[in-house]
Amino acid sequence: MAKGKNKNHDDDRPRSSKGSNGHSKGSRKGHNEVKRRETANFPVKLAMWDFDHCDPKRCSGKKLERLGLIKNLRVGVKFNGIVVSPNGSGVVCPDDREVVEAYGAAVVECSWARLDEIPFGKIGGRHERLLPFLIAANPVNYGRPWRLNCVEALAACFAIVGHIDWAKQLLEHFSWGLTFLDINEELFELYQECTDSESVKKAEEEYLIEAEKQKSAKKDLTLDDILEFGNQNRRTLEEKDKDDADDDYQDEKEEDNEERDFDAEQTHLTIEKKLDALGNEIEDLVI
Repeated sequence: MAKGKNKNHDDDRPRSSKGSNGHSKGSRKGHNEVKRRETANFPVKLAMWDFDHCDPKRCSGKKLERLGLIKNLRVGVKFNGIVVSPNGSGVVCPDDREVVEAYGAAVVECSWARLDEIPFGKIGGRHERLLPFLIAANPVNYGRPWRLNCVEALAACFAIVGHIDWAKQLLEHFSWGLTFLDINEELFELYQECTDSESVKKAEEEYLIEAEKQKSAKKDLTLDDILEFGNQNRRTLEEKDKDDADDDYQDEKEEDNEERDFDAEQTHLTIEKKLDALGNEIEDLVI
């Protein structure tokens, strides 16, 4: 009887609100609701496959996840939207806009040095894409072409399909973020004028060829070319030399005048020495 009574008494007790990890279930539920609300605030779905290659404190993907802006997918799960991946066959283009608006965008969060470890066959989706030539602005790879991190890849995708506002919305969470749009402004405008993947690829190739020509032209410049373009340092030196020459000329004139005054004074003294007390000339002077 006593045993049964104790059992009934236990059933009447409120169950613990803590989960197996020690956190309150109610608290965890509230935290997840906040995350869902934050994610819902972004216009489209964002996802990633995170392979934990990066420093969690510096990983842009993990920061987006902490903010509730992106969902971390398991290996084996596919994504219906645009997947920015090294495994892509074509590049992101303006024609991808409808897919992005309907299904969102995803990235592969991994190290560039460990791509051989990624099971690309078990991730991705129907719309896997590469990114065209762009310059990184993140602190790890600043100024290096192609080496974009997670948030830069997503922002680039949005910018190319014409949603620069979405790109800014993501990048504003990073102190350096908007710099990415600034240093690639010309490229984004170029790609936005294209249509399909082939036209973006062609625009990219033409841009790189022209950039290489300009680079070679700078190397081949002669001294005369530089002077013709107006080297400010050279101009400053020339002006300084002219000023110095004017100063030297003025100094020479002053010294010449001083010498003349000195000669006249000496001459006057000499004349005085050649006259007697009555003012009569004693001998001729040779001046």
